[in-house]
Order: sequence, then C-alpha cells, then structure tokens
Amino acid sequence: MEFDEVIRRRRMVRGYDPDRPVPPELVDKIVRHGLRAPSAGFSQGWSFLVLTARADRDRFWAATADAEGPAGGWLARMRTAPLIIVALSNKSAYLERYAQPDKGWADRDESRWPAPFWDIDTGFAALLMHLTAVNEDLGSCFIGLPAGRVDAVKEAFGVPPEFRPIGALTIGYRGEDKRSPSLRRGHRPVDSVVHHGRWTSAGEV
Repeated sequence: MEFDEVIRRRRMVRGYDPDRPVPPELVDKIVRHGLRAPSAGFSQGWSFLVLTARADRDRFWAATADAEGPAGGWLARMRTAPLIIVALSNKSAYLERYAQPDKGWADRDESRWPAPFWDIDTGFAALLMHLTAVNEDLGSCFIGLPAGRVDAVKEAFGVPPEFRPIGALTIGYRGEDKRSPSLRRGHRPVDSVVHHGRWTSAGEV
C-alpha cells in the first residue's frame, strides 16, 4: 500500500480468523521492520517474544488472565489471533549506554531522563510492526498486560529480570470483529491538540 493508505486504514482489530496462520516469512518481515525503529543512543534496549505455536499462545493467555477483567466479548475474539508479539523493554541497556564515554552519564542516574525512553523506543518498534501488519493486509491490536500479571508472564516464558513487558501485539487475518465503542468519541479537533508557535486555548487570539 501507499503510506497514506496504511495510515488511513490503521486501526486496532480485535477479531481474527483462527484457521489462517500468518506465514513465517511475514512474521519475520514484521519483526525485522520493528527493529528499524529509532532508539536513544542506538541503545536498542528491547526484545520481542514471538508466539506462534498454539501451546505458547495458550500459555500467554493463561498467564495474563485477570479474574477482574472481561472473560468474553473482545477478549474472546482477541484470543483467536494466530500470532502474538510481546514487546519488552530493558532500562539497564539505556543506563549502561549513556554511561559510556561519548555520553558521559557515568552515575547512571535515572532522574536524568525526562521520560522512560526504553519504553518509548520499544513502543516505536511495536508501532512499526503494527503498521507492517496493516501494509500486509493483516489485522493487529496493541494491548497492555494486566499490571498484576506481569511477573506471571515473565515467569511463564523465562524472561530475564532486566526485561519488562510493556504490552503485546495480536496479529492475524481479520475475522469477526466489532469496532470499539470508544471510537464514538471521535477524533479531537486538530486546533485543540496542535499548537503552532505557542500554546493557545480554544478561542484565544
């Protein structure tokens, strides 16, 4: 697709065809495109857990099961995804990178960072994977993990202590789906979120 078309068609898809696996060459392409994301200091403090086998996907959903969360509806449709990519960030990779001579933050003081770039950069990579899926005529949705289940997910898949999952992409050929009711909110007007030159309030001259 043309890039403009990819952006126009991009949305979070929550229902997939469980009988159509994503071909291995597309899985590889999606992941490799994610690795083209920018990262502060070229730290590349990310890793991605790619789950295609049914047993691994079942293990993911079992590990993320939240007793207080929804048991059906959109989550039941989400579980039909034949591909799950868990995005994990590594803060220590950034603290170590910026302690090197060309950066000079040898104290590894986390307060020097105005925002957690390890999470931001991993999110950039996940977005590139999401857009690649759209370009390949696949559906995709980025979801967060229940906060109380993060350790369970790490234990289930043997994730090293320094890595923290920031979310997961479900990917597959589109199946039965429903648009999120949140979309009824509509897009905020450009003038209310974009400020040229200085911050102005609506109606301010």
